Amino acid sequence: MLNGKKILVAVCGSIAAYKTAYLIRILIKKGASVRVVMTHGATEFISPLTLATLSKNECYTDYTNPSKTNWNNHVELALWADLMIVAPATAATISKMANGHCDNLLMAVYMSVRCPVIVAPAMDEDMWKHPSTRTNIQELQSFGNKIISVNSGELASGLTGEGRMEEPEEIVDFISESFRGSSNNSTPSSKLSGKKILITAGPTYEAIDPIRFVGNHSSGKMGVALAEKAYELGAEVQLILGPSKLDTSKGIKVTRVFSGKEMYAASKKHFSSTDICIFAAAVADYTPKIFSEQKIKKTEDEFALTLKKNVDIASEFGKIKKKDQLSVGFALETNDEIKNAKTKLARKNFDLLVLNSLNDKGAGFQFNTNKITILNRNNKITKFELKNKEEVAADILKSIEDYLK
Repeated sequence: MLNGKKILVAVCGSIAAYKTAYLIRILIKKGASVRVVMTHGATEFISPLTLATLSKNECYTDYTNPSKTNWNNHVELALWADLMIVAPATAATISKMANGHCDNLLMAVYMSVRCPVIVAPAMDEDMWKHPSTRTNIQELQSFGNKIISVNSGELASGLTGEGRMEEPEEIVDFISESFRGSSNNSTPSSKLSGKKILITAGPTYEAIDPIRFVGNHSSGKMGVALAEKAYELGAEVQLILGPSKLDTSKGIKVTRVFSGKEMYAASKKHFSSTDICIFAAAVADYTPKIFSEQKIKKTEDEFALTLKKNVDIASEFGKIKKKDQLSVGFALETNDEIKNAKTKLARKNFDLLVLNSLNDKGAGFQFNTNKITILNRNNKITKFELKNKEEVAADILKSIEDYLK
């Protein structure tokens, strides 16, 4: 959802400014480009160097650079952004924003932006509940700005009450929802809007004993990118995710599993009510025949492990797929790619199949890019160039939309 988005983070003078470092870090991990503008008060709580390092961009506090040889163009900075987030927003800055009091670079940028603005307040409870603050908040909302509600808890004053800035993870979810809302408004004709989509993603780990397992190198990036894009297009997404450190947007329903057996059981709960199934997970083909309840001790120079076939999730659901359900599979091949893909398409009753080849540089496990070919049951074959996985996800979902037509 945030990949490629340009986000301007505005920081005011509050102890909550330390949270902004975590906020920026999460935004960068989500693929956003971040620039930071600070008030002089904010630099008393967190250094511009810290935020510049995290954002990988210069941090702006003044109209001119230290040597006074160039000026920081507030209009250019404002027009660059897809979204501006003021976090933390103090009572003073909220008042200035509500009344057009432009006396610093942050305010000049704010009054020049044409993008959506989100405000994450942070202050003591009495300040938050003061009639002037309440009036200013209402005024900001009347301008179209979105306000993230404060939390209740221990405050910097030592008191307990309302006024804590929302946590960075929740702010990122709020930002993602904001982009999703604007995306839905701009693409109401998406054929995936309102569809129930089940996506399997990531590897499965097949336990040998309580310590060891058989697995593969899948990261789950492709499946998660598909979940994010489908959710952005208005679909109701259920993601069954194998062992992975990846996170998703708040509105995506996620069930985390370990083994192929667990992934099959979790998928089975949702299959009958699903419109579209995308089997992007790299389910282990084999699983240990015997699981040892205790750690296997190292005693011999050689160790033999007997494996049995694992459940073939896509194949099992292909047997019971209804006519009004769409099934999309994945194939990772090293030779005879198209021939093997066609065989798999028919054998597992897929409607579309996404082919990856390990012979293509930059494709396969652990990469942020992928190069795919999509085959459908009407014998149409479409080849795509190497792209990042977010763009690949968009291509796959567009192919699904085209097939539905």
